[in-house]
Amino acid sequence: MSDTPRLTPPSTYLDFGALGQLRGEASRDPGKAVRATAEQFEAFFIQQMLKTMRDAVEKSELVDNGKADLYQDLMDKEVSLQMTRRGGIGLADMLEKQMNRLQQAASTEQALQSRGTKAPALPLQPAAEALRLKPAAARAYDMPASGPYKIERPDGGRP
Repeated sequence: MSDTPRLTPPSTYLDFGALGQLRGEASRDPGKAVRATAEQFEAFFIQQMLKTMRDAVEKSELVDNGKADLYQDLMDKEVSLQMTRRGGIGLADMLEKQMNRLQQAASTEQALQSRGTKAPALPLQPAAEALRLKPAAARAYDMPASGPYKIERPDGGRP
């Protein structure tokens, strides 16, 4: 978890007032808003995952109406927020680390540019070598270089 102070999480990720507050906080101090933003994204992701899983299950005719779908959607949103507040699936942690890395890289590059020096290039990873087939397996793919090909059925007849 992060050492930065946590903002009060909005009641839902659709709470536009709280999201506006989060945006204002992010413009003043980007480091403070990173965790809250990552948690909001994780809650939205979990809610979409729950919705997709529910759509995959066949619905009963007994409860097949628009009101049940509305309440189910509201419950999924609340469950996703509660899951995120209790630790979630780890997506918010990964997003927070990645956003902090990107902010750190951006600030380093900005500092180097202000001094008039160029940022060092990122090292390239060597290209991965293709896996080689064993000689016996490679012979299975050998085909004659020229000549007509015969197409036959497994039972010996012609197509």
